[in-house]
Amino acid sequence: MQENYRISILGRQIVDGQPEEVELTTFGQYTIKNGKRYIMYREYEEGEPASRGRTSVLKVEKDCVTLLRSGGDETHLVLERGKRHLCRYDTGYGPMTVGVYTHEMTDELGEGGGRFSVRYTLDVNSALASVNEVVVTVRETGEKNGKA
Repeated sequence: MQENYRISILGRQIVDGQPEEVELTTFGQYTIKNGKRYIMYREYEEGEPASRGRTSVLKVEKDCVTLLRSGGDETHLVLERGKRHLCRYDTGYGPMTVGVYTHEMTDELGEGGGRFSVRYTLDVNSALASVNEVVVTVRETGEKNGKA
């Protein structure tokens, strides 16, 4: 995979009233095909060999973002503004089905990258599990291999 974009992901969630924040910065690929934007990147656990990383693909469309993750914890989340979807989410301890309701979405992605954010809730057996916000920023690195 050509990694010529810097991808920053800020995730915020509230579980049982306790806020958490996670930030990931990595290199990956950003393409536009048939009006859809695709952000592809690899994630690695600390101490894990690079060959065992997970591949994540974000497909961004008008009012909808789909997350597909492979490489050990298969996940398929659909975040569509104003709608609830039942999705497969792998916790690392095994897969489960969660309800995902998307409240807000802001999309400022263009030809050279940009930013999008999404606010959503997760529920398990119709009981609120967490309130979430994800902000993704995509910027060209100017280098072909992402080592700027």
